[in-house]
Amino acid sequence: MKLVIAEKPSVAKAIAAVLHADERKNGYMEGGGYLVSWCIGHLISFADAAGYNEQYRKWNYDDLPIIPQEWKFVIAGGKEQQFSVLKDLMHRNDVTEIINACDSGREGELIFRFVYEQADCGKPFSRLWISSMEESAIREGFSNLKDGHDYDNLYQSALCRAKADWLIGINATRLFSILYHKTLNVGRVQTPTLDMIVKRDYAIDSFKKEKYHVVRLQAGGMTALSEKLFDPAAAQQMKTACEKSQAVCTSLTKEAKTAAPPKLFDLTALQREANRLFGFTAKQTLDYVQTLYEKRLLTYPRTDSKYITSDMAGSTEELISGLCGILPFMQGIALTPDLSRIVDNAKVTDHHAILPTAEFVKNGFAALTESEKKIVILVCAKLLCAVAAPYTYEAVTAVFECGGYRFTAKGKTPTCEGWREIDRLSRSVLKSKDDEDEAEPEETALPPLAEGQTFENAAAEITEHYTQPPKAFTEDTLLSAMENAGKEETPDEAERKGLGTTATRAGIIEKLIHAGFVQRSGKKLKATKDGINLTVVLPEALTSPLLTADWETRLVEIAKGNEDPAGFMCGIEEMAAELVKSYSHISEDKAKLFAPQREAIGTCPRCGAAVYEGKKNYYCGNRSCNFVMWKNDRFFEQRKKAFTKSIAAALLKDGKVKIKGMYSTKTGNTFDGVVVLADTGGKYVNYRVEQNRK
Repeated sequence: MKLVIAEKPSVAKAIAAVLHADERKNGYMEGGGYLVSWCIGHLISFADAAGYNEQYRKWNYDDLPIIPQEWKFVIAGGKEQQFSVLKDLMHRNDVTEIINACDSGREGELIFRFVYEQADCGKPFSRLWISSMEESAIREGFSNLKDGHDYDNLYQSALCRAKADWLIGINATRLFSILYHKTLNVGRVQTPTLDMIVKRDYAIDSFKKEKYHVVRLQAGGMTALSEKLFDPAAAQQMKTACEKSQAVCTSLTKEAKTAAPPKLFDLTALQREANRLFGFTAKQTLDYVQTLYEKRLLTYPRTDSKYITSDMAGSTEELISGLCGILPFMQGIALTPDLSRIVDNAKVTDHHAILPTAEFVKNGFAALTESEKKIVILVCAKLLCAVAAPYTYEAVTAVFECGGYRFTAKGKTPTCEGWREIDRLSRSVLKSKDDEDEAEPEETALPPLAEGQTFENAAAEITEHYTQPPKAFTEDTLLSAMENAGKEETPDEAERKGLGTTATRAGIIEKLIHAGFVQRSGKKLKATKDGINLTVVLPEALTSPLLTADWETRLVEIAKGNEDPAGFMCGIEEMAAELVKSYSHISEDKAKLFAPQREAIGTCPRCGAAVYEGKKNYYCGNRSCNFVMWKNDRFFEQRKKAFTKSIAAALLKDGKVKIKGMYSTKTGNTFDGVVVLADTGGKYVNYRVEQNRK
């Protein structure tokens, strides 16, 4: 009997169907000589700091750095039962071999090995490596199982990455949270991401726009433009010189140009396009595409490749033919696919690009939500565009002289629409278009021209413009920035380039927002005051993507067997210790950087200091002053009136406030009256009703 362990229940279910393991059991399926079970993601993780010493439950500077001598592990909360199922299956007498069917790559290796080791299993294990949940892909994967120990170095690389993130994350987070009296989550990926947003916001805020002018020359039914003119007098002089003057075409350049078809989608590219076209957040897109994967309508989503392998060419060609038959926007379009542009074995690491499946061709859009339909159409259209003919056009640049000045007109004439036609038709079905500030104006064709051609009585006008600041990050542009951060310093064969992975970038953005360091404003992402302050107080090593690039370089070498994991971890431990040593104390002013912003509601009648609203009271900000007005004061409760902020503010400002509908305990009726702040300087503040009116 062979035990197959997948990373997720949905994957296990698909594998079980192919292996004919049809009998459902508690936490696994059985049949055909196989047991098929699953991990539910990370079943095992590192213990938190308190797992090593109870005193670590409290965050104290003197306990730092926290560096485990022997790493401890815990079962993820709520997943104890599934781990117990896997452990029992591993130790069944009839199980002779384990098959690791977790996702390919570093993280999947880590998930399986943690379970394997914590279950104290010593049985031989093999590795399944697949990129699609289609039956043919699963069968092929099982016919090419690898020895599990071939991936030992990959596991060591994954283990080092996980330990390093734990060490820097735990120590940096506790260190700066202790120093600044506020929980400040610091991470190798999220902190440099935050820093990019902060720097972009600063560039926008510090930008000083400048007015400039452009003289527009109208001649022969076309418009030619001058260069930018920052001097309005110079623009007026140019306009005057051109009026009723002859314009001459002094240069005419025609150039045949080609726009190559786009590449296929990896996850980040799909998230970017869905954000740009539909406003989906990166997390929403990941959720949609994961659901479509589990429905077998798309291939594996968490991929960083935009290519397929050569052995997929035949099935992909069949897929394209099927798509042309079922997609409404492809009706009447003749497509001769060129797969050479999307096949590159060297550029497929763990998984190939995201593709629709034969299952989708079979079932179409039935039972899909509107959002899921949009994602599927994007993926289908991208595949068809990628194998279509290039878009070709003739670019024309005409230079004119008029009144002694130079003007330029540009035009574009398509010669073959190619992939652009499919792109345009699919967008019309989606009824989507790029943001106005993102889309570039289309150049139209110029009328027939010849060098030396003259135009009498040219007209000129001046238009005013302003230089534009950088654009605020959207999830589209931030994902791109994360993907490319530190890329030049990262080795080509690194598993992770940029900040985060295709699978984790959406979560990083959500964490920054949840922590209060970044806020969404429509599509825009902007740093908060706390986010700005955090990047200011942290050392550059933690805000720069170069740390990730350095780690990836070394982790690649560990995965190759060229670097000692122990040496890598020694360097990480030294970094954590040095960080704690370098930030032993800060000034009192700096310690107040993250203090909550308090809004004074009035002035203390006793000492003149500001009075603030607390959860249960209105209190004087002067610690030596005892002035407090309690929200549950008996005076207001007896009269069945809430002691609101506006009442408190009026009492502090005028010493009295008119309140309607107070309850009288004597008469049982309500009345309107003026409440007076009758403070005598004692422990409790007193109030009285100045007058009653029925």
